[in-house]
Amino acid sequence: MRRADRLFQIIQVLRRHRRAVTAAELAAELETSPRTVYRDIATLVGQRVPIRGEAGSGYVLERGYDLPALMLTPDEIEAAVLGAQWVSGRGDPALARAAQDLIAKIAAAVPERLRPYVFEPASETPPARARVVTDGLDIGRLREQIHAGRKIALRYRDESGRESERVVWPVTVGYLDTVRILVAWCELRGDFRHFRADRVLAAMFLDVRCPQRPATLRAQWRRSLGLRRRPSADEADARPAAV
Repeated sequence: MRRADRLFQIIQVLRRHRRAVTAAELAAELETSPRTVYRDIATLVGQRVPIRGEAGSGYVLERGYDLPALMLTPDEIEAAVLGAQWVSGRGDPALARAAQDLIAKIAAAVPERLRPYVFEPASETPPARARVVTDGLDIGRLREQIHAGRKIALRYRDESGRESERVVWPVTVGYLDTVRILVAWCELRGDFRHFRADRVLAAMFLDVRCPQRPATLRAQWRRSLGLRRRPSADEADARPAAV
């Protein structure tokens, strides 16, 4: 690896972590020696890159520092395009449009020599095996409600055809190949539940804050998955694969 590339990668690794990263960890990822890492860190500090720390205790990149716009590697470009392809074909309408816009912005911003990685990528997502089913609520509004930390009132029909009315605290949206799953804390059940968006019969986006912040709810939901072999999800017949 060229030294300039290694300096760039050190910044990338430090940006990726919120904790201090030791020289040994940096050396292992960059396939070099800790001594070389020490020299590279000194070079970056000399170039006014705001790195705090010292040998033995680890290094942290101060918040607010950023690299020049879109200094992307070929692998980073392909990763972004691959993800945008998937979202474009399976996301809700607003996210699908945003994914297409993202690809166009990357293509316009990267140097000419890197544009083949945008328009002719070596990786590609296959088309969905079946048509995405129609959602029973506005997923764009749902995502806004999650960010705002506000409740939703649902009328829902489960797999057996039973209808119920719930007030839920939305946590996240899971995107599967053909369906979307709302993960939420259900006031009726007093637990986390997974609701298929296509089985929602009606939804009212309430101007009522959830008692807990979205980040706290997500952390509790993830811990609950670790405590059970499978989530309690009588409202959904599919577990979100990546949410």
